[in-house]
Amino acid sequence: MNTTQDTTYYAHGTPAERWERAQLFFDAKDYAAAARVLVGLVEEVPEQTGPRLLLARSYYHSAQLRRAEGELRTIIERDPVEHYARLMLGRTLQRQNRHEEAESQLRIASALAGDFEER
Repeated sequence: MNTTQDTTYYAHGTPAERWERAQLFFDAKDYAAAARVLVGLVEEVPEQTGPRLLLARSYYHSAQLRRAEGELRTIIERDPVEHYARLMLGRTLQRQNRHEEAESQLRIASALAGDFEER
């Protein structure tokens, strides 16, 4: 496929159809293709957490860690109690060997999820 056809394919359809297509790519472990679909969808509906979170997960699984981090930080900025985004951010930071930053995010995620350490 050339670039124009490639872009058209990933951007084709209604937002709901693209969301479904992105989920199919993600479930098939084609994370790069899922990300290509989701980039346009996130631009179109930037206020929705679901597509942005799946985009971050697609980036994470395709080792685009800086991009994953950026999307996760956007989610957290908008919704500081989104525990799954904090968990993913912690894991993303771990994969970048930024363990101290990761630990604080993982502790917050754990607390938000109600997983408190017993003393």
